[in-house]
Amino acid sequence: MDLSQEMLKKKVWAVVGANTKPDKFGYKIYKKLKIHGYKVYPVNPGYDTVDGDKCYPSLKDLPEKPDVIDMVVNPQIGKGIIEEAAQLGVKYIWLQPGTHNQEIVELLEEKGLNYVKNCVLVALKE
Repeated sequence: MDLSQEMLKKKVWAVVGANTKPDKFGYKIYKKLKIHGYKVYPVNPGYDTVDGDKCYPSLKDLPEKPDVIDMVVNPQIGKGIIEEAAQLGVKYIWLQPGTHNQEIVELLEEKGLNYVKNCVLVALKE
């Protein structure tokens, strides 16, 4: 089984960069994961709620540790998220298109985190 399939079997996710704009990927991904039965936490310091759910300012504010973090933020923000994920002991990071660069990949490798570079919307269409 490939890593993306392994991650999709995990049931608690955090979407970093979740937002309230239906045309944005942060919203579409959050909504799609919920529809597919995942327990999903929106993480974005700019919002109080996303899709009627409490939105958390950071990973450390979540009520439980997510199995997978889906990144929908630019690489500059992503670096801090990866550091925080490593401190919290989260082992799986899903990198949406446009959220990673060489620095992000090197940081993930250095921290020993498992990651995929793929669009979760595409992966969930199966």
